[in-house]
Amino acid sequence: MEQTAKKAIRVACVGNPNCGKTTLFNALTGAKLKVANWPGVTVEKVEGQTSYEGIDITLVDTPGIYSLTCYTIEEKVTRRCVMDDDIDVVINIVDASSLERNLYLTLQLLELGKPVVLALNMMDIIRERGMEIDLHRLPEMLGNIPVVPVSATKRTGLSVLLHAVIHHYEEGAGEYILRYPEEIESKISQLEALMEKHYPTHSSVRWHAIKLLEDDEDVKEEHPIQVEHVVDRSYEKEIIQCKYAYIEKLVGECLFHREKKAAATDKIDRLLTHPVLGIPVFLLIMALVFFFTFTIGDALKGVFETGLDLFSGAVSRGLDFIHVSGWLKSLIVDGIIAGVGGILTFIPNIFILFLALALLEDSGYMARVAYVMDSVMGKVGLSGKAFLPMILGFGCTVPAIMATRALETEHDRRKTMMVTPFMSCSARLPIYVLFSGMFFGKYSSLAAFSMYVVGMAAAILSAMVINRMEKGRINDSLLIELPEYKRPNARTIRIYVWNKLKDYLTKAGTTIFIASIAIWFVLNFGPSGLVEDPAESFGAMVGKLLVPLLKPAGLGMWQIVVALISGISAKEVVVTSFAVLFGVSNANSAAGMAAIVSNVQAAYPGFGALNAYCLMLFCLLYVPCAATLATVRKESGSWKFTLKMMAFEILLAWCVATLVFQVGSLFL
Repeated sequence: MEQTAKKAIRVACVGNPNCGKTTLFNALTGAKLKVANWPGVTVEKVEGQTSYEGIDITLVDTPGIYSLTCYTIEEKVTRRCVMDDDIDVVINIVDASSLERNLYLTLQLLELGKPVVLALNMMDIIRERGMEIDLHRLPEMLGNIPVVPVSATKRTGLSVLLHAVIHHYEEGAGEYILRYPEEIESKISQLEALMEKHYPTHSSVRWHAIKLLEDDEDVKEEHPIQVEHVVDRSYEKEIIQCKYAYIEKLVGECLFHREKKAAATDKIDRLLTHPVLGIPVFLLIMALVFFFTFTIGDALKGVFETGLDLFSGAVSRGLDFIHVSGWLKSLIVDGIIAGVGGILTFIPNIFILFLALALLEDSGYMARVAYVMDSVMGKVGLSGKAFLPMILGFGCTVPAIMATRALETEHDRRKTMMVTPFMSCSARLPIYVLFSGMFFGKYSSLAAFSMYVVGMAAAILSAMVINRMEKGRINDSLLIELPEYKRPNARTIRIYVWNKLKDYLTKAGTTIFIASIAIWFVLNFGPSGLVEDPAESFGAMVGKLLVPLLKPAGLGMWQIVVALISGISAKEVVVTSFAVLFGVSNANSAAGMAAIVSNVQAAYPGFGALNAYCLMLFCLLYVPCAATLATVRKESGSWKFTLKMMAFEILLAWCVATLVFQVGSLFL
């Protein structure tokens, strides 16, 4: 039956994790979203706009799922989206190299009674393996739905796909071709009649009838009708078996030369997913990432340092020329330019780190890391899926906390939220670069890399302790589809790196800008008003009160206390604080580092590499930034949990830094 012509339609993009769904969404809409190669990245539906032949199309990107049977938050988000009456067409993105796995969701989507268009993605892998798909027989066996070969990364087949969406919407959904055994079909018919009686305008009667037959709790709650006389038990197992039997028949008739699969992925995985060597290989790869982050980043940062020096000098001379008062000049040069400009000099290091992480994600390696860490996570009482948000924490803790929605229980989510901030986010990198560069010389990259290892160890050990205290059980293993290794896509890498750099620059222009001004005022005003000596400022007063607490950790300077407190707004502000505290306009330059070292050692004689390492440890382990805390509060729904997490992390940071300093002092 033909649909009434519309000038705008809504289309849901649905598919398994790692099928290229979000990449296709980006290609169709131009949206700049994060694309990664493991499940759980897209945790909320995101909308984008495109058009075809004068019809506006709103595309909705949904979390990757394997089935419309819901256990996790992401599965519920996707099911709620595709069930929405506002969705006119469903694009089911399928990994052509894994038809058996992907088609189970396809059959469930077809039961909804909505127009479904099958987008066969990753056809290049099919060709590389010497395999073939019968593109005439496949749509026939799926009820004559449109089947369109596409390449999300190469942006081919997109116009054909949009044409199929419009055309299939106008034609309406076809006849569902899969039929169950007579007993089950009879019960489905009876349940359909009950659904139509109680919900005459319902658009997915057959799907709901099948779900009632499967004893689906959510469907029974949403549609409370008496079905006991029809449903005497759950028929879920039989229905699943029928679907997979049909998929096996379909694949047998439509997919040829499966025996010619390429063995490259298996050969590489023998090393990268080895139960013993997998973790050392991961640590070696991350060590190389930080080696390049420092060596290449430091080689490039000279350009930024020179530019900042020239800019700072020009502004200073310009302010002198127009006879600006001393306090205002100090605010602009020593506060804003020193604070914000100092952070900008770390852009080369940040760029190299983001580029490396993007290459690892898009190649398919990060999914292997989660797989390798699964046994470790299970032993400490965390779900294997918990390592997925923890990996995200290397970039930013905020989306990492949001990605805990992929976990099935609230208990697992909270435990993962508790330990995820220990993973070193990119905002901590400037701290590591600055202090390792000042105190560790040629071993600076090793000192910085150790922070990432310590962070992972702290997360795992903390989870183990919490699990023992709660007398928790060992969690089930992670079920994860390892994607094919592939050549990273230049456009995907560009989008990822640019978005991360844009976020970094935005933070420099907002949070760090405001923090720089606030820090300057706190350090230049005291009870008597404007002060020349920062030691008489409000900041010094607060810092001196807390110095006794940090002295056992080798951090007995009020300036460090002020920097740590200010770092709660954003971790980069710790670096900003040191630049403002010591009046250094370019903290990341050789001259700036030397000035900071000289000032620190003048204020705290004997402050050396051990103290600097303890400061890095404290910055790693104490409370995350304000944005992360707000996200934890939102995701957990509890201020009590958020405050408990903050107290735990401050206590752990103090204990670890104190232990390292006290033990280290015995040998140094």
